[in-house]
Amino acid sequence: MPLDTALFRLPAAVEHAPEIDAWLSSRREDLRPLVERWFERLRGRGADVRELMHDGAPTVCVGDAAFAYVNAFSKHVNVGFFMGAFLEDPLGLLQGTGKRMRHVKLRPDADVDEAALERLIDRAYRDMQRRVAAGS
Repeated sequence: MPLDTALFRLPAAVEHAPEIDAWLSSRREDLRPLVERWFERLRGRGADVRELMHDGAPTVCVGDAAFAYVNAFSKHVNVGFFMGAFLEDPLGLLQGTGKRMRHVKLRPDADVDEAALERLIDRAYRDMQRRVAAGS
């Protein structure tokens, strides 16, 4: 988990972005509970969390350093992590093969280990706090 990995900075992030609430409430009825639930868990992580819409997806940052997002597709929702490749994931929830990013795919008709996803969110948040403090 190299702390010297360059952070993805989004200086337009704010404490509360009303356009995110509009985006969340406009999702398809079957996906809306997933995007609302998991974005609320991301945005509620701490006083240093900021948010914005980035590339069409609600995104959360520690300050201006992006750490996670949610996005809705036709049949699933992704909870994604900008430094997900460096997160401990003992249950193998994370998907993706990119250099840094990983996501957890959620479907309305499939169970997910919510406690494990909560732990991933917490790890991503704490990891980004460390990276920001280290000046990455």
